[in-house]
Amino acid sequence: MKPVLLPWALLLLATAPGPGPGPAADAQDSCSMRCGALDGPCSCHPTCSGLGTCCLDFRDFCLEILPYSGSMMGGKDFVVQHFKMSSPTDTSAICRFKESIQTLGHVDSSGQVHCVSPLLYESGRVPFTVSLDNGHSFPRAGTWLAVHPNKVSMMEKSELVNETRWQYYGTADTSGNLSLTWHVEALPTQTVTIELWGYEETGMPYSQEWTAKWSYLYPLATHIPNSGSFTFTPKPAPPSYQRWRVGALRIIDSKNYAGQKDVQALWTNDHALAWHLSNDFREDPVAWARTQCQAWEELEDQLPSFLEELPDCPCTLTQARADSGRFFTDYGCDMEQGSVCTYHPGAVHCVRSVQASPRYGSGQQCCYTADGTQILMADSSSGSTPDRGHDWGAPPFRTPPRVPGMSHWLYDVLSFYYCCLWAPDCPRYMQRRPSNDCRNYRPPRLASAFGDPHFVIFDGTNFTFNGRGEYVLLEAVLTDLRVQARAQPGRMSNGTQTRGTGLTAMAVQEGNSDVVEVRLANGTRGLEVLLNQEVLSFAEQSWMDLKGMFLSVAARDRVSIMLASGAGLEVSVQGPFLSVSVLLPEKFLTHTHGLLGTLNNDPTDDFTLRSGRVLPLGSSPRELFLFGADWAVHNASSLLTYDSWFLVHNFLYQPKHDPTFEPLFAGETTLNPSQAQEAAKLCGDDHFCNFDVAATGSLSTGNATRVAHQLHQRRMRSLQPVVSCGWLAPPPNGQKEGNRYLAGSTIYFHCDNGYSLAGAETSTCQADGTWSSPTPECQPGRSYAVLLGIIFGGLAVVAAVALVYVLLRRRKGNMHIWGTQP
Repeated sequence: MKPVLLPWALLLLATAPGPGPGPAADAQDSCSMRCGALDGPCSCHPTCSGLGTCCLDFRDFCLEILPYSGSMMGGKDFVVQHFKMSSPTDTSAICRFKESIQTLGHVDSSGQVHCVSPLLYESGRVPFTVSLDNGHSFPRAGTWLAVHPNKVSMMEKSELVNETRWQYYGTADTSGNLSLTWHVEALPTQTVTIELWGYEETGMPYSQEWTAKWSYLYPLATHIPNSGSFTFTPKPAPPSYQRWRVGALRIIDSKNYAGQKDVQALWTNDHALAWHLSNDFREDPVAWARTQCQAWEELEDQLPSFLEELPDCPCTLTQARADSGRFFTDYGCDMEQGSVCTYHPGAVHCVRSVQASPRYGSGQQCCYTADGTQILMADSSSGSTPDRGHDWGAPPFRTPPRVPGMSHWLYDVLSFYYCCLWAPDCPRYMQRRPSNDCRNYRPPRLASAFGDPHFVIFDGTNFTFNGRGEYVLLEAVLTDLRVQARAQPGRMSNGTQTRGTGLTAMAVQEGNSDVVEVRLANGTRGLEVLLNQEVLSFAEQSWMDLKGMFLSVAARDRVSIMLASGAGLEVSVQGPFLSVSVLLPEKFLTHTHGLLGTLNNDPTDDFTLRSGRVLPLGSSPRELFLFGADWAVHNASSLLTYDSWFLVHNFLYQPKHDPTFEPLFAGETTLNPSQAQEAAKLCGDDHFCNFDVAATGSLSTGNATRVAHQLHQRRMRSLQPVVSCGWLAPPPNGQKEGNRYLAGSTIYFHCDNGYSLAGAETSTCQADGTWSSPTPECQPGRSYAVLLGIIFGGLAVVAAVALVYVLLRRRKGNMHIWGTQP
């Protein structure tokens, strides 16, 4: 166990002066070039604001900016808060990002310092510094959040009107004008210039020379009124620009020269540049696209295979949505946002693997129909597709194919246009982008803590532990994963403290990743998220790329944390406390310890103490209380934040497990008859709910516990393993009916005209993961059914002719008789 936070914890213990302002700032006591530091007579660490220990110039040097995020394409103007220059007209600002990329900022008439974000090739939090002495020193520091272009709000970019039309321009029935729009207030200027920029990756793939580059190509319009819209008729670009097939448009103030970097700008989405391609494309787009598809095939066959290192797709939609540590919603096909699914018609929801594959930076995509069936590329061009370049990218970002969004466009999306959208050659694409058919998928294992608090741990055991203090929920040496939580007493309706506790904060770190803490926000029913002891704002972005993890926030009451190992955590507010769920892939088997037990499919050793001694399953609540107390956090390895004197005095200065706190134990609580009746009506047979009503006297607390328990049970059902027999091919010269390959599913086979079926007409996926029959053959010659049809059809014709003959003879006789009557 490494003492990651030992320095700052010990320094706080040793030097914290108590509440009140820090000493006056001078050369020694300044935050100049010291942001994040705790040492010295005053602090420049983020916790200093709550403790009142900041150097007086903390806000002048440890910068807070607004807005704090923007597209990684750059061009966003942001303002340094809480800091003003006294003589703005005499000062310029230079902003340096990642210690190497400089942009020219400015000081406005009110003295506020502005920076412009640069064009980057990565997403996530990017450090920057500011110089106000013409670049001689950069003492002021902050952090900029670079965002994947498709996750930027429409207010911050230009929109291609009918984007599909842009990307089909020049193909059959797609010509005429194209238009784009933007919000005028996002680029305050009288006139604008609209430019085309192209993206490419050059050098030998997977070599040191392989690099990514955005290039300014040419203007579409210059010095036009900033009206918020522009319409033009595309013309083929000169031959020197034809090698760029993917790009984006940029709108800038006309006072800047064309192609000028790092100026305030609005960008469109990146897209296929069909509208600027040559006359060869417009004259015969299918032939042109087929040539490009073949060239892509030849290149793909020379590149190493990345399929083997991708995670397996979940077999069902419910599994895919529940496995939130390894998979996350694909913004291009999201059932909660209307399921546009442009590239996957017939699907209602797709997910992507959260982490790029370790060696090649590749990604997995899995798509599902409304009934939860996975769609395979072998069955439909709408199917799940693996990607050579993960759409979200991966460190080191600038190295292809790891550039967020853009590498994916070049190696996966553009080829789909060539082979499937601009030319009818999709089988060629499918052959090199086969879907994973989920036969080897194993759902993660789930453990949860909620309510008073109650623990339902990985191997299925459950118990209640009402300690007051800070405890290890999980440790796994395999990836140096640590999850810790703080438990505090609740409050009765009359304000008195209960003899039960609940989780109020949770922190996690894996290896040398960032530390993320989620805690109850003071005075609200929402959550507060801290990154490396600093409170985060989600006013602009609900998704963040962090070091070693991704972070997603839904509203103010649910946070998802996705770690590099595939482990996932979900933290939500349930009543007065936190509910925490932990998902672990099977590779963590036999590697976990802590309050969430030993993950090894053996519940008998779930209550293992630090010493290795195991408490039996039948241990009493008081014995299990000792088990919980044994897993108290140590100060030297605490991940939790102490940014108020209440937390310092109650959890940093005090023992991590409060030995004086005496909780209520199961069987020691009683309710009066009316309370008992209400609790029984609310809780039914949920013993966790009943316990919390008795312990707190609150039906609402009991109900929150019941809801959290139901959510755990529902997710457990979603994560149940299913058996897949894998894809079953149709017979050559025949077809199959059915595209579901799970146990109990049946596939039906038919032959084309002129062929007969040799083999079983159906095959059923069996419980052992094998098909009951192999794919049959369709042999030349008419099938028995057809022959029988011909035979019986011929007999029917003969019978019909005979019947007509008889009827005619009968009618002729009748006519003779009728003709003799008077």
